[in-house]
Amino acid sequence: MLNGKVAVITGGTRGIGYSIVKKFLDNGCKVALLGSKEETVSKAIKDLKVINENYEVIGFYPNLCSQDEMGEIFKKVKETYGKIDILVNNAGISSKTKLEDYEESEYDKISDLNIKSVFTSSKMVLPYLKETKGVILNTSSMVSIYGQPSGVMYPASKFAVNGITKSLSRELAPYGIRVNAVLPGITETDMVKNLPKEMIEPLIKTIPLGRIGTPDDISNAFLFLASDMASYITGELLSVDGGSRS
Repeated sequence: MLNGKVAVITGGTRGIGYSIVKKFLDNGCKVALLGSKEETVSKAIKDLKVINENYEVIGFYPNLCSQDEMGEIFKKVKETYGKIDILVNNAGISSKTKLEDYEESEYDKISDLNIKSVFTSSKMVLPYLKETKGVILNTSSMVSIYGQPSGVMYPASKFAVNGITKSLSRELAPYGIRVNAVLPGITETDMVKNLPKEMIEPLIKTIPLGRIGTPDDISNAFLFLASDMASYITGELLSVDGGSRS
């Protein structure tokens, strides 16, 4: 579905991001995956090459909030693969801190990674996506709609991602650039797998489809929105949550 396409995926070393990287590679895409550390980026690429040594994948570990660093990354990706068709803004950090316990440093960390990095990456990739009439995809969350009992800055930051998605879809449409977001529900990442059964089972009972999602469920949505099958879809906030919004 993505033959000949080139994607840059932030937060691509684990969880949903890693699943998106693999899904795109399996569908003929060339991928630059971005992570926070050299060792995690190297491990992700090594693991992918074990799966398929023919995967065309490279990795970087920039400061996602630095326009200078992100500008250099996009330049290197174009030099390597000739173009950029897709940006996936997936990197993010969650929070469960109670309001009374919030430190300014945590507020800033969440705001920077979950909001500023989306803005920065989208701005710096724009010249390349104008050339290809490309796609920006953002990872939001179902809590951007429902909120959550604590950790207010996480849903607040994802609400901001929704706003960025809606606004940029209108601003960039004249260039033929589509902008959409995926809102995952509870997903079986390593973090969720480590939670006790007594915490997970009540959550599953709230999901109409009767199970939590898999990274594959989420990456399938990204694949569709990145592909030409979604060529008339922009400004969409696609919930992938087993019907939890019902």
